[in-house]
Amino acid sequence: MFVGRVPLPGVGQTRRVRARGLQQEPPPAWNGVATSSSPLLSLFQGREKWEDGDLMNTLWRSCQRIAFGLALLAVGALPTTAASVGRWASMKPDWFRSDEGRRVMTNILSWQADDGAWPKDKDNSAAAANIPRDRISGTFDNGATLGELRVLAAAFRATGDLRARDAWRRGADVLLKAQYPSGGWPQRYPPGTGYHRHITFNDGTMIGILTWIREVRRTPVDDTLLGDGRLAALDKAFDQGVACVLRCQVKVDGRRTGWGAQHDAVDLALRPARTFEPICLAVAESAGVLRFLMELEKPTPEIVAAVNDGVAWLLSVRVPEIRQETGPDGKRVVAAPGAIGLWPRFCEYGSNRAIFCGRDGVIRYALAEVPRERRDGYAWYGDWGQSVETRWKKWSRERAR
Repeated sequence: MFVGRVPLPGVGQTRRVRARGLQQEPPPAWNGVATSSSPLLSLFQGREKWEDGDLMNTLWRSCQRIAFGLALLAVGALPTTAASVGRWASMKPDWFRSDEGRRVMTNILSWQADDGAWPKDKDNSAAAANIPRDRISGTFDNGATLGELRVLAAAFRATGDLRARDAWRRGADVLLKAQYPSGGWPQRYPPGTGYHRHITFNDGTMIGILTWIREVRRTPVDDTLLGDGRLAALDKAFDQGVACVLRCQVKVDGRRTGWGAQHDAVDLALRPARTFEPICLAVAESAGVLRFLMELEKPTPEIVAAVNDGVAWLLSVRVPEIRQETGPDGKRVVAAPGAIGLWPRFCEYGSNRAIFCGRDGVIRYALAEVPRERRDGYAWYGDWGQSVETRWKKWSRERAR
């Protein structure tokens, strides 16, 4: 059953539908088969702590994310954990052999969960873990685990420390183990029974993993970091992952459009997540997918078609001549004649209308109608399509040569 409301004829009209828990079930026809992300997305993600009542902790952590994210905008850093932890991966070998380098590596090692992954929304290099390892919950979204793996790879090559090598292998192995037969990845492993079990494009999960594997595939075959068989396994995982990405591209009336934030692990149908993240075409995530596909060497005809159709859809959903501002009453959208406009975070399947939700799960068609907590606490509009359009024009020219 659907959670919240679905549209009725007429602007702004909705009707309630019955709810069951926190999950939504799409109509059978909404099938995705035939289905960094912006680095600031994670800064405005509402977390479950709002509902747990730990308001001050949530506010403090949000302020930390905003301050650090703004500082990294110019370099296009990955979200949260990867941006904060992964910065060490580019340090020179001598640094890893220094006292500071060894301290950072030891801290990262202490935060590795039993399953091999790392937690998100914190700098796992700043201090040693202060909770038992069996209570650490690892994840793959917001760049978590991937940043730590990059640092440990650099640390092992610089120091030969077997602790770094062994931890890297455990992390690589959990990513391989987590991949579904369909080629996609859940948000975490084990995936559980909630929305985390779905193939996750949200917060750069799927594309982040594929980008990391693409980096590792360039490793020399005699590199002792990987060990026997891992490079071949990662090669296979990458090819299956890219194939899954192409199959997940949603078709509407026979034409490719964008991707959802979540897709079913088996039939690849669009799936919801939290109550304010309904079944939809996810613009920000689609932009990330398109950028990734345009980075692939020697794209196949299928990839070329996916990119061209995806970019055409992305440009079609831009809302021209508007801008977003924040005032005493929170975020609002105002007319801006002559402005390029903005892209909505979510578009309704079929109609391509911008949609918005509060924690009540009610689908709305105007940002002003969303309760303020979610209106201000989520990235509903952005410029996600601008960089894609620029890259696509260059990519098209390169292919025409």
